[in-house]
Amino acid sequence: MSRQERKNMIDFIQKTKGISEENLLYMTDADIEHIYSSAYFQLEIEAE
Repeated sequence: MSRQERKNMIDFIQKTKGISEENLLYMTDADIEHIYSSAYFQLEIEAE
């Protein structure tokens, strides 16, 4: 994952889940992707 991609995911997670940037910075790419996917999926469900 590129740095920009990771930054965009972290921004999205912060806005939707309210997790602090400090906590997210020390997570692996896999952790970030998992949280992002679950947050995005939840947002899609709420939008329907």
